[in-house]
Amino acid sequence: MSEHVAVPMRAKFFTPGTLVVFAVAAIGICIYLARLVLGIGAVTNLTDQYPWGIWIAIDVASGVALAAGGFTSAALVYIFGNERYHALIRPALLTALLGYTFVVIGLLADLGRYYNVWHPMLPMMWQGNSVLFEVGMCVMVYLSVLYIEFVPIVVERFLGHVALPGPLGRLNRFSETLLRLADRTLNRFMGVFIVAGVVLSCLHQSSLGALMLIAPTKMHPLWYTPVMPALFLMSAMAVGFPMIIFESILASRSFKLAPERELLQGLGRIAPVLLGFYAIAKISDITIREAWPYVLESSPQALSFMAELGLGVLLPIALFLMPKVRKSIPGLFAAATLAVLGVALNRINVFLVAYNPPFADRTYVPSVFEVLLTAGLIATLVLVYRAAVIIFPVITPGEPLVTPVPARAPSQEDQPWVASESPR
Repeated sequence: MSEHVAVPMRAKFFTPGTLVVFAVAAIGICIYLARLVLGIGAVTNLTDQYPWGIWIAIDVASGVALAAGGFTSAALVYIFGNERYHALIRPALLTALLGYTFVVIGLLADLGRYYNVWHPMLPMMWQGNSVLFEVGMCVMVYLSVLYIEFVPIVVERFLGHVALPGPLGRLNRFSETLLRLADRTLNRFMGVFIVAGVVLSCLHQSSLGALMLIAPTKMHPLWYTPVMPALFLMSAMAVGFPMIIFESILASRSFKLAPERELLQGLGRIAPVLLGFYAIAKISDITIREAWPYVLESSPQALSFMAELGLGVLLPIALFLMPKVRKSIPGLFAAATLAVLGVALNRINVFLVAYNPPFADRTYVPSVFEVLLTAGLIATLVLVYRAAVIIFPVITPGEPLVTPVPARAPSQEDQPWVASESPR
């Protein structure tokens, strides 16, 4: 385990790879703006029979599930006391923060009257009988908690280093005062926010599964079950650590650092336990409901279910249980990737593949614009993540994979908002 502290990554933001990602993000942003101006019908193939498409299945449902690394890592370190995994907390927190932020952005695109999204904040408009209302309120509050949890990282980066240029320099003293206030107060209450984050995550992760309970006659029997909320919560908890492994290895490769092998191996030992509980619950549910005959059908739903369960749950469990796989970074990455894709496929299956309204005159197929907007949101998230880890102390670096070329420290010309010397 690395004994270093988290530091901003010293790397160029623009590379050949990021330029490609930037192009995809730009296309997605243009389509997003067109959707806001022209309306949802101008860019989607959604209908009254299919009101939810890939923006809900991928951008929202899958995004919320794959952001579960934030609350699972917080529970592991701060509630269960496994301090050895502390180096993975900040990357997981950033991933969750950006994941939920872009879930909200994606949700705005899917809302017909997106300009009314603020209505649930008014008590006079609350609807306690609505599952979607509960999801919206939990996501709203949890996203606020995530930003509060990220404030100490901002304080660590800028406290004593604020030097805004030009006319903005008048705000330097005020900014320093706010940073010192946050530094003195937040640490006293951070435990409350951490516990609140874990509780809120459990609430809305399960409630997402309850959204489809209202449509028993429109869903395939392989997925419709009264315990869908429990399965959604268990799958989110199960994918939390694989998502941390997935993100950590990708970030390490991107910045040419050695992955935290020992920590990732430890998560690799925990992951099959949570995946195993989820697999047992899912198989038991199918057995109790006597739905196995549907698995043997030669239908797209049966094939998608077998891919979800076999490739996305059972195979990752088998791989994580192999010591050779856990000791290998490529092996860990392969197992984690399968688990991540398996949970994402589950959300797509529940909201799209399993959904079959009886009076639909055509099957929903996402438009090119829907696909490009989703790709653009993912690309934008990647770019913001890269910028965040370059600006803020998020990643705890291990040994470099290659001998780095000595780089000059960033000067005040590069970052004019940062003072060259600390007054502390």
